[in-house]
Amino acid sequence: MYNRRKFIQISAAGASLAALSRSAIAKTISSGSATNFPIVISTWDFGIIANKGAWKVLSTGGRALDAIEAGARIPEAEDITNHTVGRTGLPDRDGRVTLDSCIMDELGNCGSVAAMENIAHPISVARLVMEKTPHVMLVGDGATQFAVEQGMKKEKLLTPESEKIWKEWLKTAKYSPVMNIENGSKPGDKYNHDTIGMLAIDAKGNISGGCTTSGMAFKLHGRVGDSPIIGAGLYVDNEVGGATSTGVGEEVIRNVGSFLVVELMRQGLSPEDACKEAVRRIIKKKPETAKQIQVGFLAINKKGEYGAYAIQSGFSFAVCNAQQQDLLIKGKSFY
Repeated sequence: MYNRRKFIQISAAGASLAALSRSAIAKTISSGSATNFPIVISTWDFGIIANKGAWKVLSTGGRALDAIEAGARIPEAEDITNHTVGRTGLPDRDGRVTLDSCIMDELGNCGSVAAMENIAHPISVARLVMEKTPHVMLVGDGATQFAVEQGMKKEKLLTPESEKIWKEWLKTAKYSPVMNIENGSKPGDKYNHDTIGMLAIDAKGNISGGCTTSGMAFKLHGRVGDSPIIGAGLYVDNEVGGATSTGVGEEVIRNVGSFLVVELMRQGLSPEDACKEAVRRIIKKKPETAKQIQVGFLAINKKGEYGAYAIQSGFSFAVCNAQQQDLLIKGKSFY
């Protein structure tokens, strides 16, 4: 016989248990956040200044997406010594500075621009593509046109110093990108192809990422690397973590590198081990090519744990959290 009073008692007990479970989960998340969140990590030594810009947003409870944009804009336009990103980037073989960038938020929304000219902040244009259009990517003149329509300033990006380097390169016109430029000191070390990739987790535990670059110096006009390609240069899954890459983008694209790293973390690998496996697959497919190039991956998981791995030694990444804002870590490598 149906006992309505007993049913109510059981239901009430179940509801209390569920509430207790939710409370316990909330405390666990809160405790994890206090320990590891907020946090922002970036590739290379110029990631330190980018992280500081992002930290101004994160430290006041801001959204990870806003932090990524704020941080990436600094090397894009304010660091005049950096010839890999933004307005001081080195040109292609025709003397034209073309910029690539992408951004992705915790909801899976994303936007990117590729081979864009005359706009100093491609990370902001990428965000506008994400938020103001039904598209994911705009390229070339279309990207520039869209940026201007959105109120962004059109300007000459080829600086006198970059133009001088390009004209010197024209004497031989040898296309030979140098690895790990940031850590080198030989003549020609500024002829580089490195990228700033950023990943952030805000106080709510939400993840966003961004990637921005001027691409390989003296590349063929129209060449696009991995940086603006979602899944290659950057990927974020708010349930798992995020990953970004740097180095020779062609090899990252061929392996859909950042997506691979996130999927490996989904399977239970740590950020460092996931990056290592992604690098190992590049080496396995093209062992002789891998000896001549650099590719590095940087990742963070939902817990705020981070790690990196590269083909060659010399790769570094910057970490910024409540404990320290200018930490630079040397990444591990196969060679």
